[in-house]
Formats: sequence, structure tokens, C-alpha cells
Amino acid sequence: MKPTIGITMGDAAGIGPEIIMKALGHQEMYDQCNPLVIGDAKILERVLPVIGSSLNVNAIQEPSEAKYEFGTVDVIDLNLVPADLEYGKVSAMAGDAAFQFLAKAIDLAKKQQIHSICTAPLNKEALHQGGHLYPGHTEILADLTDTQDFSMMLTTPNLRVIHLTTHMGLIDAIASINPERTYTVVKLAHDTLKKAGFENPRVAVCGINPHAGENGLFGNGEEEEKLQPGIERAQQEGINVVGPLPADTLFFRAGRGDFDIVVACYHDQGHAPIKVMGIEEGVNITVGLKGGIIRTSVDHGTAFDIAGKNIADDKSMLAAIRSAIELAPKDQG
Repeated sequence: MKPTIGITMGDAAGIGPEIIMKALGHQEMYDQCNPLVIGDAKILERVLPVIGSSLNVNAIQEPSEAKYEFGTVDVIDLNLVPADLEYGKVSAMAGDAAFQFLAKAIDLAKKQQIHSICTAPLNKEALHQGGHLYPGHTEILADLTDTQDFSMMLTTPNLRVIHLTTHMGLIDAIASINPERTYTVVKLAHDTLKKAGFENPRVAVCGINPHAGENGLFGNGEEEEKLQPGIERAQQEGINVVGPLPADTLFFRAGRGDFDIVVACYHDQGHAPIKVMGIEEGVNITVGLKGGIIRTSVDHGTAFDIAGKNIADDKSMLAAIRSAIELAPKDQG
């Protein structure tokens, strides 16, 4: 049975609606899954002439009303934003709507009416203006599923990265790292890849300081204090993990196949290599959500500067949907 993938529309003023409709113009999506958009039907309809598409939009209220037929895009229509919402402008209304789209998708996932969530990008400033003070999608998902131990994983065709910290300042990020967090994320990385079919996932942990501290030459012993005990605990449980290793060479080694996944200590340490090596096909995955909820996302933003201009590429959205399909529970249709 094909999984049902809930695709949230993201910020209606950005490129989310465009890349969703472009992606769902590919027959392969319907061959592999039942795509169900959660968003606003009139916003999807208004991008059709922009992208030169002949798709139809089927506005529904329940998944049971969906047709799941190529040529017709089924959308759970929350009807939250006006059809004339201006492209490329921060809007509190659009920010709130993006939150509501995701909340609805989480509700459907909890009810097992969808089997994975794939998210189009939201705008953090709009989200905050809309009254939702979260750093991003990942933290919303964790809050609405009551999940404490979660992490952000990024993937490209040649590299996988999971993060100890994400959306916080660098000083705060380093302060928040501890052995328990290191162990938790290493185990999340191992368990996620095991479920995806890796027999013995090879995990490598980045150092915090240049050259991973180089035996105390750089930093104040952060590697020994914050990383090493968590790594050793995971090793004692049989997890194939090494580190801390210097970040300036680790990503090269992982890219050539020495490791299956890299544990990055902070946002830019993990994001920069991913975006250099394959931003067009990058996928953002939230790991460890309660209830086994799977969430994937494009690894780019709302791109307000090109919204409504038929410039946005759907490669990352296609990759995100494919990842949602691959990670969906195999015992459900």
C-alpha cells in the first residue's frame, strides 16, 4: 500500500505553494504515494498560471474525501489567508497560517490519517508576528508532540548530518552541549539509520573547537567534558561511533563514504557542508518525535525575493517527499 504524505504549504507569501504544485506535476509522486496538501486551496490555485500548470485543485476537509489521482491536487483547505496575499512580504496572517497548517498535519499524523509529514518553508519573522514564538519547524513539532529528545538531521545524496544544537547563538549552543545530549543524539542517529536499513551505521562526532581541541591546545577542554563521555557511553552499548574528530576534515571523509552520518555540534557546522554539497537536493528531517511521526522538509527558506516569479526549483521538495516516502511506516497504506 502507498503511504499518505501530508505536505504542509508553509508561508503562503513564499515559494512553498509554487514548489508543491511543481512537484505534484510529476507522475512519479502519485506512483509512489498519496500526496495530501494541508494549506489553502485558493493560494494553490493562484500559482497555477504562474507556473503554467494545468493541474486541478480539490479542496476537501477530510482525508477520506481525497482522490489521489495524478492531475488533481487534494488539499485540506484551512482557508486562512486571502487570495490576494502579497508575494514576498512578511505577513502575520501568513505566519499564523503556516503554524496552523503544521498543527493540522501533526493532528492527522497522530490519528494515522497520514503516514509522514513533508513541510514547505515558513518564515520565522512572520511566524513570530503571527504569535508563535518558535525558532522554526523543528521546535514546533517537538512542542506539539511533547517530545524532549529530538534533533535536526540534514541529508544530501552524499552526506548526512545530525545536530546537537540548532537555532541558538554560538555561545549559548556550546554552553548547552553536555554528555547526555551527545549520547542522545548519537543514539538517535544510530537508531534512525538502523530503521532505514543500515546494518551497522557508522557515526562520527565533530569536535567543538578547531582540530577538535588538539589535546587542549584550543579551547577549554570542551571535547573532553561535553562530548567524550557521551561518545564512550554509546560505544559501550555497541554503537559504532568515533570522535570527536576535526570538522575541517570530517565532512570530506564522510562525503567520500568513510561514515554514514556526522554529528555536528552547532547549526552552521552542520548546515554549511550540506548546502555546499547539495542544497538543491537537501532534505531536513526531524528525528525522534514521539509517536514515530516522520517529518521531512526542503532545506531552503521561503525565498521571498523570487516568490510568484516561476523561478523556484522543486528539486528539494521532490527529494523531501521521496524521503518522507522512504521513512514512512511500511505496515500502513
